[in-house]
Amino acid sequence: MSRPILRIHPADDAIVALRPLAAGQTVTLEGLSWTLPGAVAAKHKFAARDFSAGEWVTMYGVTVGRARRGIAAGEWLSTENLEHASGAFTGKQAAVSWTPPEVSRWQGRTFEGFRRSHGVAGTANYWIVLPLVFCESRNVAMMREALTRGLGYAVSSPYERYVEGLRQAHAHAGAGIEVSLAEVVEARPYFSRMSGVAFLDHGLGCGGTRQDALALCRLLAGYLAHPNVAGATVLSLGCQNAQVSLLEQELARWDPAFDKPLHIFEQQKSKSEREMIAEALRATFDGMAEANEQEREAFPLSDLILGVECGGSDGFSGISANPAIGHASDLLAALGGAPVLAEFPELCGVEQSLCDRCVTAELADRFVELMRAYEAAAQACGSSMSANPSPGNIRDGLITDAIKSAGAAKKGGTGPVVGVIDYAEPVTARGGLTLCCTPGNDVESTTALAAAGCNVMLFSTGMGTPTGNPVCPVLKISSNTDLARRLPDLIDFDAGPILTGEMTVEQAGEALLEQVIETASGRYTARAVALGQNDFLPWKRGVSL
Repeated sequence: MSRPILRIHPADDAIVALRPLAAGQTVTLEGLSWTLPGAVAAKHKFAARDFSAGEWVTMYGVTVGRARRGIAAGEWLSTENLEHASGAFTGKQAAVSWTPPEVSRWQGRTFEGFRRSHGVAGTANYWIVLPLVFCESRNVAMMREALTRGLGYAVSSPYERYVEGLRQAHAHAGAGIEVSLAEVVEARPYFSRMSGVAFLDHGLGCGGTRQDALALCRLLAGYLAHPNVAGATVLSLGCQNAQVSLLEQELARWDPAFDKPLHIFEQQKSKSEREMIAEALRATFDGMAEANEQEREAFPLSDLILGVECGGSDGFSGISANPAIGHASDLLAALGGAPVLAEFPELCGVEQSLCDRCVTAELADRFVELMRAYEAAAQACGSSMSANPSPGNIRDGLITDAIKSAGAAKKGGTGPVVGVIDYAEPVTARGGLTLCCTPGNDVESTTALAAAGCNVMLFSTGMGTPTGNPVCPVLKISSNTDLARRLPDLIDFDAGPILTGEMTVEQAGEALLEQVIETASGRYTARAVALGQNDFLPWKRGVSL
């Protein structure tokens, strides 16, 4: 790595260590030098100046913490000497000023997607099966087993064959039998133009509040209306809070002209469980056979709704992977597409800059309202946004929520904010960034981004995560090359060369946009899709950071 340290913003008084720094080592930057009193691990920060107790510390050009005690220049910034603090925000205070990136090379470009009667094109072609209540989970599991194996979507699991090898070795008292993991055998789907059958199982639908049932039905309606979904099968018990009528009501809000095949089966009105499942399987098979007739065709890049997410973040995420995603977001916005930034607990400290990027004061006011309501809910439970960083985040240099947030917000680029939506609301605006209220929990957030209509996602990670989504391809971007080399089965794109100067943020963003187009066209399979990472986790609207 050519440079040992980095100041991200000219106003910063926290310096990033790009590689391990030893106690007593002298480092220089921009005509300044520091002799470090103690070691500073890679990804962590040290003080650029002396701090008195109570002084604010700046990084990314914003307040990211407050000194718990006096801190000497060159001293490692840790949870022992720095606590979370962030600047105030009061709604829109400045006019939007944005110079869009040069996008002439993508003008007229298209991706190969699936036409829907309403809204944008799909980047995939799924049939979904979902329960309205947890009581139907077993029946959904039986349908999953029958459909995935019967239609060739199941792969021959290497773990299943591994256990079989262990069993044989045990039965023969070893007998020189060597047991190792086999390669995954690719699925051979009967319906070759269908991306698969997605099963949206959950533990909700009854027993909670009526608000929980409404939020669940609104979320499920978003999946039914999703551009990557060709049709759906719904299993209902009959007596639960999440009634069929409630789902239909919310579906009409999402798409008044909804015309996809939708088959609903209610067990308490069925002659028997066996007969209901058989009928549901036949309806699903027939629906998939019809959807399989559809072929991909060309659509403008403005039909791409790009969810941006991070998880397993490290101290390099905000320097490499997130800015690269942000540039891809700006490119797509300039082409009339719709990047979407979520995880509201990870926007703590950058609220004012996002307010000023809003194209209207009304959008800024709604963002402020949602952020303050989220913080109030956290405080009512004895917590706060400051509790967001995980032990892994802290270990890898994200020691305050404001540091984590300032880096996480880079995924949203620099373009104007043209939409602000609450959880389980659809993305409608184009040509700029939409802010979507979700938790910082990775799967709760990606679940909501897909429900909002995102048909591709870019997901940055510094430590690695296998997270995916049942209907939306999720591309993983590593913040560092070491991760990309260690976990190649999880990572789709390595942003590590940004740290070494081998690649600029702009070059990485351009390459990411190209990978998004390839993925949306079905020519590239995201690692999470290949691994079958179909994570689905609705948010109950309690406190989740």
